[in-house]
Amino acid sequence: MSYTKGEKIYEGKAKVAFQVKEDESLIYLFYKDSLTAFNAQKKGDFSEKGQINNQITTLIFQFLKQKGVESHWVESPDENVMVAKKVEIIPLEVVVRNVLAGSTAKKFAIEEGTVLEKPLVEFYYKDDDLGDPFISDEQALMLKAATQPEMDELKKKALKVNECLIPLFDEVGIQLIDFKLEFGKELNGNILLADEITPDTCRLWDKNSGEKMDKDRFRRDLGQVKEYYEDVLKRLREVIK
Repeated sequence: MSYTKGEKIYEGKAKVAFQVKEDESLIYLFYKDSLTAFNAQKKGDFSEKGQINNQITTLIFQFLKQKGVESHWVESPDENVMVAKKVEIIPLEVVVRNVLAGSTAKKFAIEEGTVLEKPLVEFYYKDDDLGDPFISDEQALMLKAATQPEMDELKKKALKVNECLIPLFDEVGIQLIDFKLEFGKELNGNILLADEITPDTCRLWDKNSGEKMDKDRFRRDLGQVKEYYEDVLKRLREVIK
């Protein structure tokens, strides 16, 4: 099927969403080359970043579908374009941590790289003006961001994604440190994995060298951001068929 880009619906830091002219239930997501950190206080870009992230997300969403995890992904008709089901995004970012790193390690004065006994699941309230703050279940209920059954389902789905991705990345020599997920609701209330799973939204460390292969290379001015993003894509292509 051919898809025609219609009216622009939304533009975020990493993607632009358009209506698909042929089907009102679908959106046309264009992945940008922009790179942001610290709630967009630090900005940059690199060539082909959008198509690298789109292809990584496509591979991972296809892999998760095989494992029984449904997402909004429908098709990727171009290297930096994804056609997806239109969903109402739940205003909660779901973060899963397997290893303490970054601000969380600093907050608790625990050495970065400390492996957790079990995955830690956290919610963050999606609001750029507030800096996407950490939020408890009770606060989420107060703000009507989600119902308790919905939050329970988000946690369950996030842990399922984690169970699937840990061995996938392990197979290609990468340790999955932590990652952020977003979910959306279809008109019938069905909750789907949405947005993206990329080095922008994950912490990925090379198992042999310990090198960071994600956006921390941009956050911490480590250099070679594009090279490591490309390496993640190359490795995943070797195992996801």
